[in-house]
Amino acid sequence: MLLYSFRLKVTVLFVLLMLLSGFIGNFFVYEYSLKMQMDQLRDKLMIIAQLISKNVDAKELLEIPLNNAGIGTPQYKKISGELKKIRDVVPSIVFIYIMEKTQKECVFKFIIDLHPAGAKTEPAPAAPGEEYNCEFYPEMMKAFSGPSADREIVKDKRGVFLSGYAPIKDDRGKSVAILGVDMSARDVYDLQKEVKKRALLVLLLGIILSALLGTFISLRVTKPVKKLVEGTRRISEGDLDYRVKTGGSDEMSELADSFNKMTVKLSDARNELFNYFYRVAQTLVRVLEAKDQYTKGHSDRVAAYAEKLAVEMGLPDKRTKLLKEAALLHDIGKMGVETTILRKDTRLTTEEGDIIHKHPAIGEDILKPVSIDKDVLAVIRGHHERYDGKGYPDRLKGDDINIMAAIVAVADSYDAMTSHRPYMKNLTKQEAIEQLKQNSGTQFNPKAVDAFIKVLEREK
Repeated sequence: MLLYSFRLKVTVLFVLLMLLSGFIGNFFVYEYSLKMQMDQLRDKLMIIAQLISKNVDAKELLEIPLNNAGIGTPQYKKISGELKKIRDVVPSIVFIYIMEKTQKECVFKFIIDLHPAGAKTEPAPAAPGEEYNCEFYPEMMKAFSGPSADREIVKDKRGVFLSGYAPIKDDRGKSVAILGVDMSARDVYDLQKEVKKRALLVLLLGIILSALLGTFISLRVTKPVKKLVEGTRRISEGDLDYRVKTGGSDEMSELADSFNKMTVKLSDARNELFNYFYRVAQTLVRVLEAKDQYTKGHSDRVAAYAEKLAVEMGLPDKRTKLLKEAALLHDIGKMGVETTILRKDTRLTTEEGDIIHKHPAIGEDILKPVSIDKDVLAVIRGHHERYDGKGYPDRLKGDDINIMAAIVAVADSYDAMTSHRPYMKNLTKQEAIEQLKQNSGTQFNPKAVDAFIKVLEREK
């Protein structure tokens, strides 16, 4: 039972979500580690830039003319030579350059721009005095105050680099220029790119997996709940035969089983109540019939005929039983008719006939507050309807008449024809059969007549 319990399913879901969270968390940790690595690289660049800047003589640097002629000066050659030696010692350094401020905001001038020997890079090395817009490099502008390094890797035509900067100071400690070094960061850049790609993939997979898991567990939870809601609705409408089927053996299934047991008890209680009511109603009908020797036992005989006819027509056992109970009560509406009219031994007047014609509707009104079965009410109200639409009280026609009401109509008429009445001689069995045949398709449902004749002919 534990393996199929709802509690275990929820636990498994939370475990999976925790694993997924841990998996995603690892990638965030990995990205944090990458950021730490980036910060370490920046620190390294700032230290290198600062060490190199201390080897540059500020006085000699300022003696270099800021024009093309500056490249041929001894100062330029001396400083650039020393920078080349340093670059050779640190192979990861690709470009080294020195710039000074101008009167223009965010614009510097090159003093020295050192490219790798034999390298075909674009643009070409800048000449002394050539201007450079550093608007998009805030860390470069900070370098006059102290060492700094770019926070993002730059990818351009020259390659993939991370740049570091440091001030070059004169004897009085004033920053007269900045030194920049561009270090190759291809490995770090590729690693960052791969991590971002994997992080995006993992995030996407996590979302999909979470959605699938959420949908799965939601369906597992809401499906039986919906069935229970549907069961509640059906019961509230009076369908106590409805059963909830959820399947499985978890807590939801146990709840459905309890719900079904409750429904069975409600159904049993209702049946007991209805049986009690029907017995009381049947007793009242028998008392009513007992007052008239000509109608005594009429409802019992009609119920017996109707039962046999229903069996012949193939009605299910449950409906057959219901039909018999309804047939026993088919004339209960006569309780609302004056006894003098019911016991009159001559033909009724038109007015008295109209009163008698009300008894089906009166019977329905009597049973409606306690009977929720529509077929029972249809029998009570419709057992005097005619197949040709000339019956009462609703003038229903053909198949619009409930088949159970049509069965009772045949059984009721046959018993009336074969029973002695003070105003009418009773017919023989064969004469009654002939009357049924003659009125088949007009007064009676043809299928009910054919089936009833078969019953009668078998019972010679």
